[in-house]
Amino acid sequence: MSEQPIPFTIASFYKFVSENKLMAAKCSECGTVLLPPKPMCTNCLSTNLKWIELEGAGKLLSYTVIHIAPEQFQSMAPYTVGIVELKKGLRLPGMIRNVNPEEIKIGMNLKIDFDSSTSSQWPAWTRYFFKPL
Repeated sequence: MSEQPIPFTIASFYKFVSENKLMAAKCSECGTVLLPPKPMCTNCLSTNLKWIELEGAGKLLSYTVIHIAPEQFQSMAPYTVGIVELKKGLRLPGMIRNVNPEEIKIGMNLKIDFDSSTSSQWPAWTRYFFKPL
């Protein structure tokens, strides 16, 4: 009996995050890597995709400091959210922790940091963050 394929959805992406894996969809036809994963290649429209694991390190491209946060994040404010460019030009947004906002610099090296705690409020899935290398 064969295993059911894992769908290329955000829910599946966060299921992998709960396993401490940063995963993306890769098109088997043209090689485009989709992060976040999508069920169809945005380049050639193929649905012939496979899951690949990514290295979770990159450089900070942009960031902002959040002072007025949504209710579920108020205890963390002020906190920093940035866009990190991973290898092959993939970009992933995420919170940056373990560094004071005043010490954050564009171009700094960051790596992914998985957090297995979950919340009863949305989003109720395991989260990922970035932290300095």
